[in-house]
Amino acid sequence: MKLPIIKHLSSFIEENDEDFVAETIETLEALTEVPSLKDEELDVIGELISNMYGALEVKKMADSGIPQKEALNTFMQRVLGSIDK
Repeated sequence: MKLPIIKHLSSFIEENDEDFVAETIETLEALTEVPSLKDEELDVIGELISNMYGALEVKKMADSGIPQKEALNTFMQRVLGSIDK
């Protein structure tokens, strides 16, 4: 996951609608079913999906009243904390 991408996607959600990102996730998940995809391609799709889910999570936190910068930091700390375990 990359914080600048999550931040950019969070701004996109603010300006548009989170349904765009949710539908894109569904499309990318459907693409992972293509048997001819190479591992590198699946990795890229997986990274995109992870960043989009991260942006949706940050949006939920922001909707609950947490400022975006704090929501981004909280989310990334949670991600890094789960990696350390």
